[in-house]
Amino acid sequence: MTQSKTDPRVLRTRKLIMDSFIKLSEGKEFKDITIKDITSEAMINRATFYYHFEDIYDLLEKALSEVLSVDLDYDIYQNDALNEEAFASIFKAITNFQQSLSNRCHRGYQDTIARIIREQLEIIFYKMLLKQNRTEEDESLKITAVMLSWGIYGASVEWRRNSKVPPEEFIKLVIPSIMYGIDFESEN
Repeated sequence: MTQSKTDPRVLRTRKLIMDSFIKLSEGKEFKDITIKDITSEAMINRATFYYHFEDIYDLLEKALSEVLSVDLDYDIYQNDALNEEAFASIFKAITNFQQSLSNRCHRGYQDTIARIIREQLEIIFYKMLLKQNRTEEDESLKITAVMLSWGIYGASVEWRRNSKVPPEEFIKLVIPSIMYGIDFESEN
């Protein structure tokens, strides 16, 4: 008899593995964490680990996606309009997430982290845009969501590199351009 992935025991075990991984990542860099470390911490066997995850990279990706979804408070964005407050809130969640990972993950995994952030943002932006623009073509909303996700992610990287102001202040400088476009004055 095969257990469903929505079975409460399966969900509990999956959460136990992720929590053990996150706990270990507080004391070790990702590159130093082994499957044996995780299974010992979670008090499970290797077969149980491999039932839930393909390998440690699959675990990393799923754990980061889940943590980011919690940080982004996905349920709120499912119901909210894409407005100035939503942009500021999303930006703050992304910068907080990146700061929390800065000491945990080796630089070699920045591409994975960046991809996960952009993918999660794209999903959120697309759903918000779709809710606000039911008559607009689906493809243009997808492209807009991609552009917004890359833009917000890029702004968060720039904020981490150079900014001395809180993330909320940093993003508020550009929200009018995001919301209402760039107003180029004609030279005539």
